[in-house]
Order: sequence, then structure tokens, then C-alpha cells
Amino acid sequence: MENAVLITIGDEILSGNTVDTNSNFIATELKNIGIRVSQIFTISDEIETIKNTLQSAFEMGDLVITTGGLGPTRDDKTKKALAEFFNDEITLDEVTFEHLRGYMERRGRLDILERNREQAFVPAKSTVFQNQYGTAPCMMMKLDGKLSFSLPGVPYEVKPLVKDQIIPYLKEHFNLNYIVTRIISVVGIPESILADMIENWELTLPENLTLSYLPIGTRVKLRLTATGDNERVLQQQLEEEIEKLFPLIGDSIVATTEDKIEKILGELLSERKMTISTAESCTGGELARLITSNSGSSQYFMGGIVPYATEKKIEILKVSKNTVDQYTVVSEQVAQEMAKGCQQLFDTDISLSTTGVAGPGKGEDGKEVGTVFYTIRVKDQERTFKLYMPHLERADFIYFVSQKMIQDLVRILVNG
Repeated sequence: MENAVLITIGDEILSGNTVDTNSNFIATELKNIGIRVSQIFTISDEIETIKNTLQSAFEMGDLVITTGGLGPTRDDKTKKALAEFFNDEITLDEVTFEHLRGYMERRGRLDILERNREQAFVPAKSTVFQNQYGTAPCMMMKLDGKLSFSLPGVPYEVKPLVKDQIIPYLKEHFNLNYIVTRIISVVGIPESILADMIENWELTLPENLTLSYLPIGTRVKLRLTATGDNERVLQQQLEEEIEKLFPLIGDSIVATTEDKIEKILGELLSERKMTISTAESCTGGELARLITSNSGSSQYFMGGIVPYATEKKIEILKVSKNTVDQYTVVSEQVAQEMAKGCQQLFDTDISLSTTGVAGPGKGEDGKEVGTVFYTIRVKDQERTFKLYMPHLERADFIYFVSQKMIQDLVRILVNG
């Protein structure tokens, strides 16, 4: 078993009202046991569409996993499509019904048991994996030695079904290769130039290694993946290839293990026993959210403040009113005073500050949408940067600025 195809079923995904997080999660879990996702489909909840997509999926992969489209009503189109595709019939599964009864009883909702009784109707040929956190079970079907798993769509139901039942089943029943991945984070080199700089190295990679370029903000993540039957050997192989990169681009490599820039920062701060605080205006707390998303961040993150109003910058962070009057609130000078005030307020080694216009309207001082000044203060040294990105929507602007600031701080800490 090498390739998998994922199918997300539901009009709410197609309409954009709901974000498909299931596919990302499932693909990651499969990758960890050596199964590559070759295709992801997002389709409407229509019988013919489901059947046609299943046909295409089985032509592409050895494993098909669907999410969504399973409901407690008799007009559940996904189950009907499964029954028709696998030439099966839908019947009441007593074991599933008793599981459903216990689930309802534990929640004191036996009054709606009959209303959810249809969830216990499954294709007769299916193997059922019981859902411990919802009413819709997971159904496994077989076709010419290939497998199909049909899951509900609720993420907190999908995750335990995949991690606790589907992944162990696949590991037990199939001889799977290991897939081991390392991420090399590179800053300060545009992707096209980076590709030229490491071209000879890339061309001499062993056949079982693959390289992907993943730009995020102004950072490029090099994802190096090794496939084989001995995990220890693969780890050593990756380490040897990464070592060959340092003579080529060593000054621009900020990490070779962690994926997310906030985790890279967390490791650096923990190793150096440094503390950090944030003062955010236009980023509205996103910096603090990213930094505290790491387990153990309480060791180095002392606190953050969002002084959105100009008077709060003056009142809390001691930004000079004269500075605001002379340079406007969205300025290099205000960003610097915010960072200094934040560092003093929280008594930290490092402070980060932002002041800008996220949009959609202009700032109170007339600055154009997409303008931002941010200051990174380490001890008594500070660096202030300006960005102008009018093409980004508000949410994208906030995320980009926050990512870029953490990336710049990492580079400062690594290279000085």
C-alpha cells in the first residue's frame, strides 16, 4: 500500500463556509506511516458525484478515505452511494446500535435515540469502527484488495478515529515503508536564487530522497523526505545530506528540525534562557498567539498588550505624545518607543512592537492600508523595519507581518 486518495464530501466546504482541516490532518498521519496522499477531492453530497469520485479514487490509489456526508436521516446520500458503488445493501447493525444506545445513555439523551437510529444502518459488507465521540460510525469497505474508510466530517471525531483505530489497523495489516522528513528553514534567500545555489547538491541526492520547496512569508522551507524500510538508516541519511548544505547556505539556515517559525523561536529562547514580550497594534495579538501556541511558552513569554488606541500607547507604554504629533502614530519612532515601553513594562530581554494599518480603511493619521512599522528590541539593541503590502487582505496582512517579525527575530538571534 503506497498511495492514498482523500475525498471531502459536503457543500459547506465547497461554499467556503467551512475550512477543510481534516485532509491536512489525515495526510500527515498517513505520511508518518509511509503512505503518500496522491490526490484530494472536494465534492458535493450527491450520489452520482460520490460514486464517480470513488471510481476515480480507486484508479489512483490503494486506500481511499472519505470525510463528511454522514447524517442521522434516511436521505443520507453518502451511505446510499457507498452501497450502490460496492453493490451492497444498507442494513441495521445491532452492535453499532447498542454502541449508539450507550453513547446516548452516557450523555443523558436516550430521548433522541430513535431519532439517531439511522446512524446504525450501514452497508452490510462493511467493517464498522465505532465512533467514541459522535453518532456516525466509520465504515470500512474492500474492493479488489484496496480499502475505503468513510468517516464523519466533524474534526474532533475524525482525529481519534484516525489516530486510535485506522492508523493502527493499517500498520497491523500492511507492510509499510517508513517515511522520514526533515525541514530546513532558510531565510534571506529568494526561492529561485536558493534553487540555483543548491542545484548540484539536489541533483546528487540518493534516489530514495525527495526535496520540496515550501515558501512561507519570506522564509523558504526545504522539506527533505527519505523513504525506506529502516528508520534509523533514513535518519542518518537525512543528517548526512543536511550537513552538506551548510557550506553552501549555512549563514541563511536558521533551523534543521522544527517546522514552524514560532517553535524555532521557542527553542532558541529556551536554550538561551531569554524572555520576551509583545506590544501589538495592527497585528491585534497575533504575535502573542503564535508565540504562546508552543507548549512550554510560559517559560519565556512574560506577557503581551494590544494598545490599539493611540492614547493607550501613550498611557500604558509611555509613548511620547510629542513623538505621535511629530511623526504620526504609524511611524518608526512610535514603534521604537512602544518596544522600549513594552520591555520595561514586562521586564523582558526581548520585546516586539507593531504599529500599522491592516485595513480595509486608511489609518487615523492617513497612512495607506498595508503600511506597518515594527521594532525588535533585544536587550538595549533595536532594529526597526517597514513593510508596505497594500495587496494583502486584513487577515493575511496580520498573519504575514507576525510571521515575518518572528522570522526576523530568529535570524537576529542566530546571526546577530
